[in-house]
Amino acid sequence: MPRRLAAAVLAAAAGAGTLTAGAAQAAAVPQRAPHQGRADVDFAGIVALSNCSGSLVRGPRSRDADAALVLTNGHCLESGMPAAGEVVVDRDSSRTFTLLDRTGRGDLGTLRATRVEYATMTDTDVTLYRLDASYAAIRRRYGVSALPLSTAAPRAGTEIRVVSGYWRKIYGCAIDATVYRLREAGWTWKDSLRYTPRCETVHGTSGSPVVDARTRRVVGVNNTGNDDGERCTLDNPCEVGRDGGITVRHGVHYGQQTYLLARCLGKGNDVVLDGNCALPKP
Repeated sequence: MPRRLAAAVLAAAAGAGTLTAGAAQAAAVPQRAPHQGRADVDFAGIVALSNCSGSLVRGPRSRDADAALVLTNGHCLESGMPAAGEVVVDRDSSRTFTLLDRTGRGDLGTLRATRVEYATMTDTDVTLYRLDASYAAIRRRYGVSALPLSTAAPRAGTEIRVVSGYWRKIYGCAIDATVYRLREAGWTWKDSLRYTPRCETVHGTSGSPVVDARTRRVVGVNNTGNDDGERCTLDNPCEVGRDGGITVRHGVHYGQQTYLLARCLGKGNDVVLDGNCALPKP
């Protein structure tokens, strides 16, 4: 999971040295826009972080005048991975994001965060950043609209696209199943999305939105895969059934559902952690 970072996988593949995230991205430039199963999902609303992928998103109650939000993984948080049980809310941030054009070949500009609205690696693996610009301002300047977050859980068999801003690549497959519990090192995630084999996501795709290919709504956020066939270790998540049985699926990749996050977004794009919100609370 933390090794979803591109620098780590390139170093492992090369067998020598450790590349910085910047060097890894430079290495990716000649292959900027390969894609699989692209359909009508493109790179509109997709961003690249220094070490991960992400997307410009809005909830069901978001208004055009609201400060825009960027979605990525909890383990992509610039201050480091939250510990099990840790929830980060309303923390100042000045992180920047590169906004891609629809083709994924060009950069439209830089977006900047003012704070971490919400971040955790407990039950899910998500970070939500609040930007210093509204949806309306971003659309006027760049001609880009945010991706809507679905408020419903996706079903097995749903065709999806995992859109990586870091690698500028789109993976096409389907949701294979919903996993009761997914365990990796000290973290446990609930109701994770298991992909069919065609979505062979790599390091650097962390935080990519999982987009329903039919509705073009975000139903999840890509976060991990079992690299080595190990059992419940770092970069080797295992599935835990309701009966406690453990299953290891070498080479299989996963994402975390986002409908609970969408339901917790209230007026002004605040994450409202009241009794009706099922997200973990501080």
